[in-house]
Parts: sequence; structure tokens; C-alpha cells
Amino acid sequence: MKKKRKHFPIDVLCAKCGTLLYHYDKDAEGDTLVKCYKDRILIDYTNGSLSCPGCGIIFARERMVHGKPANVIIQGKVRMKGFHGKS
Repeated sequence: MKKKRKHFPIDVLCAKCGTLLYHYDKDAEGDTLVKCYKDRILIDYTNGSLSCPGCGIIFARERMVHGKPANVIIQGKVRMKGFHGKS
């Protein structure tokens, strides 16, 4: 029997300038964000771009992960807010 995962919303922000990039429905445990499945992005403030609208840095690359389209995060380019009550 599969274990149910907890889902919780987080804010994904640019690590350089703090601009809000996504509201994302995270389902995995852990304190890092490795990938964002496109169907789990609740609100996309980048309008589909993979660069920050505030400072212009590229924060992710498009890939297929487990047969689903995803944005694979370049480590160190984003930070999360709202993760288990942390800011």
C-alpha cells in the first residue's frame, strides 16, 4: 500500500532579488526544491519564462521528469517561503 504524501503550498522566490516566481503545490519532504512539475504550479508570475522578471537571472531549465514536463531548478537560484511554517 502506498503511503499518502502531504501536499502544501509554498512560495518560490528569486534568491537574488526576492521576486515572487511561483505559488507551487509541493508534495515531497525535504527542505530543497529540485524541480517544479508544471501541472503543480498554482500561479506562475513569470508568464512561462524561466528567468526572473525582477532581475533577469535564469533559475530553471525545462525537462521531462518521470514522463511529466517540469522546470528543473538551478540550485542556489531560488528560495522557498511557507515551507512547514518557515520563512
